[in-house]
Amino acid sequence: MQFRFAHNNFNVRDLDRSLAFYQQALGLTETRRINAPDGSFIIVYLSDGSTEHLLELTWLRDWDRAYNLGDNEFHLALTVDDFDAAHARHKEMDCICFENADMGIYFIADPDGYWVEIVPAGA
Repeated sequence: MQFRFAHNNFNVRDLDRSLAFYQQALGLTETRRINAPDGSFIIVYLSDGSTEHLLELTWLRDWDRAYNLGDNEFHLALTVDDFDAAHARHKEMDCICFENADMGIYFIADPDGYWVEIVPAGA
């Protein structure tokens, strides 16, 4: 028996804003979408174009408050082939929320406060 990662889910308040963020910040693109027949939810799957792992964004029509992320110790991590260019883009977007220069990594925060770790390729 072998298990493989399929996706991670983030619930989002503003789907269009989140889709724009993930496209601009990480180059993720929509691969498919599920719309509830009654309009109560939309699920969008995003891909990096090179792995099978997806990010699932779920929008709930009736959710009326920010999501409680607790201490926000959970996160996604992505490697990048041009760390300096990525850092410059994220600095320009003003979405870097934590840097650890000793480890050579940093984190960005999406519009809902989820953290994404950026790691140089080969690290």
